[in-house]
Amino acid sequence: MQKSKNQSSQLNKNIKLYSTKSITGATFLGGPLVAGYLISENFKAFNEIEKARTSLIIGIFCTLMLFTAIFMIPEQIMNKIPNSIIPLIYTGIIWFLVEWSQGDRLKAHKENNHTFFSGWRAAGFGLISLLIILAGVFAYTFLEMNNPAYDVYDTKIAEFSKNEDESLKFYDRIDSKGRITLLNELDETVIPLWKKNISIVNDIIKIEDLPSNFESSNESLLKYAELRLELFQLTRKAIDEDTNKYDYKLIDLNNQIEEALKNFNSF
Repeated sequence: MQKSKNQSSQLNKNIKLYSTKSITGATFLGGPLVAGYLISENFKAFNEIEKARTSLIIGIFCTLMLFTAIFMIPEQIMNKIPNSIIPLIYTGIIWFLVEWSQGDRLKAHKENNHTFFSGWRAAGFGLISLLIILAGVFAYTFLEMNNPAYDVYDTKIAEFSKNEDESLKFYDRIDSKGRITLLNELDETVIPLWKKNISIVNDIIKIEDLPSNFESSNESLLKYAELRLELFQLTRKAIDEDTNKYDYKLIDLNNQIEEALKNFNSF
């Protein structure tokens, strides 16, 4: 038994490992990708090839999932999150996983004064991982910028904005034009423009290959267009009946419009 223990100790003396500190430091710099690689290298040193392969695959998968989630989070929310929070979270998770899966052996390795790779070596792999991730981000961004769906979206939004600007000129003339002129303008120009804008938004919703985070902004834009149409239809009714009895409803619709615009602009 003693001989077996000595043989094991001698075997461990001949291998180099990455310490928990080195792995977590590299992880903070290079993300889950480098964590998977360094943990994998330790498992290889323990001659646990299957665990090594699994660790590397998990590191790659977690990296993809992490950045997919980040790209899906609305920009206004990301701007409120301190830059160090996300790296601290996944670094803490990696620390726990290293301690759980390799902690006892790493501790014994250190207590027996066996050799570890330097933290600088681990940091170097962290830097390589960071460069790989940045290259992936730039490639994704480039592909997204050249996504033809954006051209269709921009064209539709430009048409929507043009109709919006034209319709809102109605308010510049509301005190200077007669009742019949205002009713004609509402019937022939303003109300048809907002019906057209609702149709435009519905076309936008059907555009394929737009990122999923456009869904909420499109819903807010549709709500805004529907409220504008309702407001102008009620305005027409008030002018036609020459009454103030709809004023409270008009104020409420204006408040709802402000809220819908706020929601749309937050995306």
